[in-house]
Amino acid sequence: MGHKGKCPICGKPVVTEFRPFCSKRCADLDLQKWLSNSYAVPGEPVDPETLPKDEAE
Repeated sequence: MGHKGKCPICGKPVVTEFRPFCSKRCADLDLQKWLSNSYAVPGEPVDPETLPKDEAE
């Protein structure tokens, strides 16, 4: 079963079972990127020492 769109990892057609990916492999590759901090939300770097005590922990 397919779903409109392309896999964000390899560009193949999306498979409903693994949506928005085409396979478990691509879903696992994406998870690995998140876990290894390859993905990041853009913004200014923050020095943890400048945060209020309850936000730094």
